[in-house]
Amino acid sequence: MEIKKVGVIGCGSMGAGITQLCAQSGYQVVVSEINDELLKRGMGFIDKVLSRSVEKGKLSQADKDAIMGRIKGTTSTGDFADCDLVIEAAIENLDLKKKIFAELDGICPPHAILATNTSCLSIIDMAMVTKRPDKVLGLHFFNPAPVMKLLEIVKTIATSDEVLETSQKFGESLGKTNVTAQDAPGFIVNRLWLPFLLHSIKLYEDGVASREDVDNAIQLGLGYPMGPLTLADMVGIDVVKFVSDALYEQLKDPRYIVPTLVDKMVAAGWLGRKTGKGFYDYK
Repeated sequence: MEIKKVGVIGCGSMGAGITQLCAQSGYQVVVSEINDELLKRGMGFIDKVLSRSVEKGKLSQADKDAIMGRIKGTTSTGDFADCDLVIEAAIENLDLKKKIFAELDGICPPHAILATNTSCLSIIDMAMVTKRPDKVLGLHFFNPAPVMKLLEIVKTIATSDEVLETSQKFGESLGKTNVTAQDAPGFIVNRLWLPFLLHSIKLYEDGVASREDVDNAIQLGLGYPMGPLTLADMVGIDVVKFVSDALYEQLKDPRYIVPTLVDKMVAAGWLGRKTGKGFYDYK
């Protein structure tokens, strides 16, 4: 099956990034939000990112206009009726995602693949509210989606080999390196990364080292592009807590218990870059 038109549910930071990436890669894209205000904000974010690339000489104005011309914003799920692939990038709430998948199943053509960008929730649970569980899988992008080189493709026990192969080719067309995981808690990246991150936070919480020294030790000693506390601020401290709690609930592995400091930061609204304060102050 050939993918020509892509739908994206949600135009927040992840949805906007996925939308931009697909449009840059030549796909016609329709992206939805729950109201006009959020849609305008998401589309404005895409326009701002592309305008910055034009200013830096990385993109011509004509190319930017062409990319934006391939994106259609909507508040109606009916506009997904002719999509070959729809990627759900709503908030991490299983009941909400199941509702979205059930609705898409009744709107999208029979051949369409339905994918979720979830980082930790059970994909088979979403698949089973549809009449096409063989055409449901995870396409887990990393933030920012246009920049990060990895695409984590998650195959459920019901996903067909044909859908998996089509999705792998789609990932390659976006310039991504694909890795394939089974529908298990945390997949590959979060299953490995979160214990490391939480241990780094505990090191700082216990006063073993300053936040800067923890980050510099990992960045310069292990060759990481940024330190773990800086990365946590970028991802969002609330997201770190949510995913860690979800994995602990499923695995009962104490490595996924968040340090007390994380709970306190979430309670204080210190969620990282998006609120102006996390482990570091961005104001």
